[in-house]
Amino acid sequence: MTKVVIIGGGPGGYEAALVAAQLGAEVTVVERDGVGGACVLTDCVPSKTMIATSVRANYVRDAGRLGLTVNSEDDCSVGVDMKAVNERVKRLARAQSEDTAARLVKEGVEIVQGEARLVDPRIVAVGDRRLRADVVLVATGAHPRELPSARPDGERILTWRELYDLDERPEELIVVGSGVTGAEFANAYQGLGSQVTLVSSRDRVMPTQDADAAEVLEDVFRRRGMRVLGNTRAESVVNTGDGVRVTLSDGRTVDGTHCLMTVGMIPNTDNLGLEEIGVRLDKGGFVQVDRVSRTSTPGVYAAGDCTGVNMLASVAAMQGRIAMWHALGEAVAPLKLSTVAATVFTHPELASVGATEEDVRSGKVDARIVNLPLDTNPRAKMNNSKDGFVKLICRQHTGIVLGGVIVGPRASELILGVSIAVQQRLTVDEIAHTFAVYPSLSGSVTEAARSLMQASPE
Repeated sequence: MTKVVIIGGGPGGYEAALVAAQLGAEVTVVERDGVGGACVLTDCVPSKTMIATSVRANYVRDAGRLGLTVNSEDDCSVGVDMKAVNERVKRLARAQSEDTAARLVKEGVEIVQGEARLVDPRIVAVGDRRLRADVVLVATGAHPRELPSARPDGERILTWRELYDLDERPEELIVVGSGVTGAEFANAYQGLGSQVTLVSSRDRVMPTQDADAAEVLEDVFRRRGMRVLGNTRAESVVNTGDGVRVTLSDGRTVDGTHCLMTVGMIPNTDNLGLEEIGVRLDKGGFVQVDRVSRTSTPGVYAAGDCTGVNMLASVAAMQGRIAMWHALGEAVAPLKLSTVAATVFTHPELASVGATEEDVRSGKVDARIVNLPLDTNPRAKMNNSKDGFVKLICRQHTGIVLGGVIVGPRASELILGVSIAVQQRLTVDEIAHTFAVYPSLSGSVTEAARSLMQASPE
């Protein structure tokens, strides 16, 4: 029986464990904090739980536009019990961790709590215990990057992993960093009633996302009262006792009650013994892997955020599965990042997959594009959802769907149809001939496909 030892119990680790157990291996997962890892306990699950609460608050505030009254005819105000919100967030995270652990145990996986270190490509040390392995998977994740001039203190200067210990809502929250994480939390706390200032080092928020989508969301942020400061960096953040003061690179200062730092991730690869056994790391400390998750050391694989390959839970899980399929002799397709779907959980959501408009404009991809505003969709009108669009990208001559972007309510769910089309190389004609429910938001996907079907190449 093949012995598999997995270091890290996050999505990359526990999904790999399930595959390995299914294929008959003897599997051990070593996890220091709890099954599910940071994704379940402190990152993805907690943040999206809190965001769900924030979205509900926005729906209540907007109820008057649909003819509803809350509290009084003129006031759709929303009270927020931050302690109760955070207790629910942490309770659901623990429950998800426990459910995942129970699933692993049911499948015969041994869970060992502790810190692991590779003393040999085939031996993993956990305290005084030595775990012998035929295959090792490193799935140790990453942690928030800290700036020397803005050290988190858990009280006023915070990383997103410390937010859930607050008993009161930050009245004036300054979010440093306007990438996906910063945008999500800025939008969420704005929905919960905080006055939010978002500090961006670029000329727009979420600079790595589709430009049209980022523009829509920044417009939404500003209309709802968020202060967005672009083209400037936070040089330092200090706790003033009853608040924080952020000094910007252009000399300005911004005062608030709390500051949230979202300035990147650092891989958890220190003190694992990786380099000693020949595993190559890049300059940032991320484990270098190929498309089937192999490291430079035979028999040692890696998955998830510690590899720096598209830091998404879904990618980590797929990397872990691919690693086990490959290591245990199953047929496997290498990881294909061009088919990865991703979502920014703002309100509205932003979801994307495949080729981008920038790929088309730069000449990298020969394709046609259609951008269909969501405010033409009847279901969107019923829901009073005016912000967003459906963008489809298809190959110039064949009409094969190469990518898409959706901004709107539940875009994280709507993107699946486009993702399937990209994965299966469907054409816009095939999507156009597919029935969509009327009225539905997904109807905009088939409508966009019909527009491309009718379009002529330039």
